[in-house]
Amino acid sequence: MEDKQVKLHIKEKPTWNQWFILSLQHLFAMFGATILVPVLTGLSPAVALLSSGLGTLAYLVITKGQIPAYLGSSFAFIMPVIAAMSLGGPEGVMIGTFAAGLVYGMTSLMIKATGIQWLMNLLPPIVTGPVIMVIGLGLAGTAIEMAMNFNEETGQYVQPMLHFSVALVTLFITIVVSVFFRGFFNLIPILFGITGGYVTASFMGLVDFRQIAEAPWVRMPDLVVPFVTFQPEWSWSIILIMAPIALVTLAEHIGDQLVLSKVTGTNFVKKPGLHRSIMGDGAATIIASLVGGPPNTTYGENIGVLAITKVFSVFVIGGAAVMAIAFGFIGKVEAVIASIPGAVMGGVSILLFGIIASSGMRMLIDNQIDLGIKRNLIIASVILVIGIGGAFIEINENLEIAGMALSTIIGIILNWVLPGKQYGFGNGAMFASLEEKMKEDQAA
Repeated sequence: MEDKQVKLHIKEKPTWNQWFILSLQHLFAMFGATILVPVLTGLSPAVALLSSGLGTLAYLVITKGQIPAYLGSSFAFIMPVIAAMSLGGPEGVMIGTFAAGLVYGMTSLMIKATGIQWLMNLLPPIVTGPVIMVIGLGLAGTAIEMAMNFNEETGQYVQPMLHFSVALVTLFITIVVSVFFRGFFNLIPILFGITGGYVTASFMGLVDFRQIAEAPWVRMPDLVVPFVTFQPEWSWSIILIMAPIALVTLAEHIGDQLVLSKVTGTNFVKKPGLHRSIMGDGAATIIASLVGGPPNTTYGENIGVLAITKVFSVFVIGGAAVMAIAFGFIGKVEAVIASIPGAVMGGVSILLFGIIASSGMRMLIDNQIDLGIKRNLIIASVILVIGIGGAFIEINENLEIAGMALSTIIGIILNWVLPGKQYGFGNGAMFASLEEKMKEDQAA
């Protein structure tokens, strides 16, 4: 039955004037989060925009233009990217990002061949929830250091109260927009927060406008291209830091597909299939690794735009991707992003990283995971302490497994070897909708 509220269906083209404004909405929705990841990790925001647009177009092609999803920089990879940067610089990050994309690709092929049950068994809520909490809580120190202007060279905070006041204003604006604004504006609190914090910081003399004035309008982004700008060196340490995180984001990806299916009234698990969607995510991440961007993932912010506007057209999503690519070549845009004080980013990050951690906790609550059961308590506790504490296993001087990747691997192992696996699923809500859609697929 056709939904009378739908303004544009998935394959429907908007008029040219509608096309621009509708695509611009999606650009705004993804912009704040997409540029935040490279700013936090030391990668190029312009390249992140470029890889986001290219990755989204590749996703649309691989999913046969049937899933209206936008892809941007993944928050789950912030800690691994920071660790990889310290080991091998941007070039090392690209090796790890490429490996993460391969994990997506291999998972896609396995799902196509054998179904989804093995992935559900590998990543029950008792493993995925605490790992997501590690992603957020492990970054808490980074948020506070940015907010209070920590100088790594001297090991001291420089004018901490001045910078923290800017961070608090930024945080306040972001919270107000998230809670009290309605409609489309409610979907872009990060953009509002960064803008408000930037204006506040400029009044306090924390913004250098000279680099913006000197920046050209059009410039080539600082691409990091294998065999062109650098010779790739395979690093197992970096791969083991980044590749396992793709397993965690797979659970997030499946959740996004279920929400998208509900919003649009279309079973994307059945057609074009979960394997195509995951392959699209993997292709977008591999493309990012070939130009110098962070790993990509489907964006909940843009799903929210779809839900509010009832415009499901993939042409609108494609238009936003083209705009993102164009923005990557505008030097003034990159200069403005580069001029954003760390205190502003720190203020936004306080909320964002907390939300990530809280979403992991919510996963445990929604699935009614009983932590009174010892095996569940043990798994969650070990994951949290190893991940947040920064434990690592040094296999040799060139190879170590650290932090979040180590906690993910140990969590999977503990869930596999401890008796009572059924308790790790709780009420089974995490995969209930997925199972229903897979049954519909089989029945068809």
